[in-house]
Amino acid sequence: MSTIQQHALRLDEAARSATAVEQLDPESQMSLEEAYAIQMASIQQRLQRGETRVGMKMGFTSRAKMSQMGIDDVIWGRLTSGMRIEENSTISLASYVHPRVEPELAFLLGRDLPEQVTPAEALTAIEAIAPALEIIDSRYRDFKFSLPDVIADNASSTGFVVGNWGDPRVDFTNLGLAMSFNGQTRHVGSTAAILGNPIRSLVAAARLAAQAGEPLRAGDIVLAGGATAAEWLEPGQYVRLEMQQLGSLGFHVEE
Repeated sequence: MSTIQQHALRLDEAARSATAVEQLDPESQMSLEEAYAIQMASIQQRLQRGETRVGMKMGFTSRAKMSQMGIDDVIWGRLTSGMRIEENSTISLASYVHPRVEPELAFLLGRDLPEQVTPAEALTAIEAIAPALEIIDSRYRDFKFSLPDVIADNASSTGFVVGNWGDPRVDFTNLGLAMSFNGQTRHVGSTAAILGNPIRSLVAAARLAAQAGEPLRAGDIVLAGGATAAEWLEPGQYVRLEMQQLGSLGFHVEE
């Protein structure tokens, strides 16, 4: 068994059992290509268990975060059917290692997107948009990881909740939003925090997905990236996101 496959199985089992594992790359020696190969092999385990690919999520979609991590491009992870969480349902913290949540804008594609696409072309491919909440979870012990570690761990993606799909003609470049916990607003932001304009995230998603041999298809969901900092989840919370013009959604958290 190759090292990539060994790492992939280890991360897959860590996610399934909600058990922390040691870093794969504590010295940050692994290439990003190797990290994405591990991610792909790990997600393949999910697909073999019957889950289906439903889209992708974008990460590090703020210029400040890219600069902090010393990179000049976004990162991405794969979304599967098993990661979809119904709105207003209850999640158990026992299913996660280091769970946090962040507000996102979700795109639903009405047609395929090629690798090279302009923002205007990407706009015409959007069938609907919606507010969304992504649950992110690092499977590494003590919450310590390198950039390749994060990528290998599916860019920390573990679950997502999507609100009601809305009209894609809504100008989503600068929609105000508020994420609250048990009625107390904790984060206020705007979709403009996503690369200055979320459509840039969709253009990047089309490029990266195609380069990985998994081009975006009609029906795919793309999470454009966190619009505020992520917040830790705690038992007893009701997490709610309200987004200007697009409505609200939420979910409950138990022990």
